[in-house]
Amino acid sequence: MDVIASYSDEKLRSLVPQLDSRANKYTRGKLVVLAGCARYPGAACLAAYAAQRSGAGYVQVICDPQAVPVVQSYRPSLVVSSWEALAPSDLPVSKPGKPAACIIGPGFDGEDVACRALALKALRLTQAPALVDGGALSALATGEGRLIARNRAEAGLPTVLTPHGGEAARLAKAARIEADSEPELAALLAKAYGAVVVLKGPDTYVADGEKLVAITCGTPALAKAGTGDVLAGMVGALMAQGVDSFDAAVLGAELHARAGLACESRMPALCATPEDLIEAIPAAVGAL
Repeated sequence: MDVIASYSDEKLRSLVPQLDSRANKYTRGKLVVLAGCARYPGAACLAAYAAQRSGAGYVQVICDPQAVPVVQSYRPSLVVSSWEALAPSDLPVSKPGKPAACIIGPGFDGEDVACRALALKALRLTQAPALVDGGALSALATGEGRLIARNRAEAGLPTVLTPHGGEAARLAKAARIEADSEPELAALLAKAYGAVVVLKGPDTYVADGEKLVAITCGTPALAKAGTGDVLAGMVGALMAQGVDSFDAAVLGAELHARAGLACESRMPALCATPEDLIEAIPAAVGAL
């Protein structure tokens, strides 16, 4: 395994999407955010707004019918629809000149059978890079889920998983993985699921089974419910703009950590919220 301590600022700068003078909302990347059950509509709001702040040209949210008015009122620039009768045509297809990606899972109830089935259906049907987060990771931690992930890898469709420690433990149990450290766990999960794994924590590890990058500039300001949804939106937006999935994961995690530091420079870490974190994304990008 090729262990890389971190990306240099020069490397990170080279990955930030550059705007063409003839760009439009579709050439800048379409991101579909399948998120937000009735109980957790805020997760869809945070992921989608973070994606907008991270450069995606067109952000569409597909959520629980009861969550639709909540998300619509949160950001009028978002395109919002219900996930009832989800069809293949509702999911993005990445094409030359029109990159796209999908986020699946923020605000999903991992114990809800319908949510789990929806997550697997969406992951199976999406013909574009996909990021799996939140409750959808519980669906992935099954024989069927792992098979879908492996099939995507064989088809050349990038998949990124963004588990915290508890979610990573469930994924590891399903794949019969035992690891002695977080870096090893990230690497073994990546191999088992054929995916890029972003193992979140005080230090975050990004692995694809061959490479490993550590992001060590996090802050306790990020230790609050909702900041993971922000990270999903940031990484998903970069993927939607055509950034390689591993590079998008590293750049997104670095910018997420640096946005947390930007929040901390303006207020006590104790007081920072996920909404503050999103508002700090421009400062993090600008500092590069």
